[in-house]
Amino acid sequence: YLFYGAWDVRFLGLVILSTLVDFTAGRLVGQIDYPKYRKAILAGSLAINLGVLGLFKYFNFFATSFAALLHSLGIEAAPTTLQLILPVGISFYTFQSISYTVDVYRRVLKPERDLINFATFVAFFPQLVAGPIVRAIDFLPQLAVQKRLEDVAWRPLLLLFLTGYVKKAVLSDNLAPYVDAFYAQPGAFDVASHWIGILAYAAQIYCDFSGYTDMAIATAGLLGYSLCLNFNHPYLAVSPRDFWRRWHISLSTWLRDYVYIPLGGGRGTSLRVSLNLMTTMLLGGLWHGAAWTFVFWGALHGIALVGDRLWRQVAPLPAGELSLSRRLLGWSFTMLLVLVGWVFFRAPDFSTALSVLGGSLGRTAGTAALPSVLWVYLAACFGVQLLTALKTTPPLTLLNLSWPRFAFAYGVLVGFSLLLINTGYRAFIYFQF
Repeated sequence: YLFYGAWDVRFLGLVILSTLVDFTAGRLVGQIDYPKYRKAILAGSLAINLGVLGLFKYFNFFATSFAALLHSLGIEAAPTTLQLILPVGISFYTFQSISYTVDVYRRVLKPERDLINFATFVAFFPQLVAGPIVRAIDFLPQLAVQKRLEDVAWRPLLLLFLTGYVKKAVLSDNLAPYVDAFYAQPGAFDVASHWIGILAYAAQIYCDFSGYTDMAIATAGLLGYSLCLNFNHPYLAVSPRDFWRRWHISLSTWLRDYVYIPLGGGRGTSLRVSLNLMTTMLLGGLWHGAAWTFVFWGALHGIALVGDRLWRQVAPLPAGELSLSRRLLGWSFTMLLVLVGWVFFRAPDFSTALSVLGGSLGRTAGTAALPSVLWVYLAACFGVQLLTALKTTPPLTLLNLSWPRFAFAYGVLVGFSLLLINTGYRAFIYFQF
């Protein structure tokens, strides 16, 4: 609570509210056997959690969108907007708290009887503000186990933390100023700079977000707690479905278990399944931010997932390992989809996104150029992903050193990293979600 309140103590009340609401709802749902009452309690919990989330994150978006719709129909209406600061991490801890109540309702999890334990689950500081989204069924049992220093895998966790730090402070933060300059006025840059700008943001957001989760997982591990994997080399994906099994895994599995499957999942006609996929991805896009560009980003991935599913029905994949040519073809298509999606994800509006895509094809390009040194950063980002995908990587050889040698080598790596960081503070991208 001290950690979260250091940002803005006023919004600590929202964390406490979510905690008390779902702790109470879980206890009641676990004690009552009448289906009608259990559903009413669950509905009340969802209404409060989603109501708070909607007020702070989506009220202005829907108000202005509704006013714009009325204007298109010839009806003038001034939208009512609220001047509210978006609380850091509200989407993350709200989803965590909701999943607990739903799991208790489904009777796959027993209600937690210790308020301190439940409050720790909701507000566990390493991943409180940007994930990964932790499930109560995975985290609460860990609170019942005594933590011992000798059980901590210090070296792998220290290396994981340093890897995340390098991703964020060295790679992502050094790319950020150029990405900001490019998206502020894309029409001023030449064709090559458009491609650099598009690729740079793909590298920036991956290094920023996966860097945070690396550090969160490592910090939790040093305290004796295990958090779920959130990234698994997403830019090596060979299909849209494969990408979402690798990118922001805690969110994609949350949406699968609490939105897609309750809607019907893969059961029913192709049209029904396609609607389930589209609805899930539209909500996933809206989860990221209150803007139509995020909704379009979700729709784009939804269409890709639907197309991927239909294609697999028409041309089933062969059993066993895919051929190299098929993997390269799938990887090329997936990366093109992801890069186009990131343009809409990053752009402040549709006109900017279309300008970026047009410039990459030479239609709206100018003469300014981004520095060619950015290719080095892009290669480093992709190299980090390739290295960590291998079972044996140079950093892992440090694990076999004696403690004094390990400490010396680790200190050298930290010092070298500090020489390369970008001066000036840059918040994590996912803090805004």
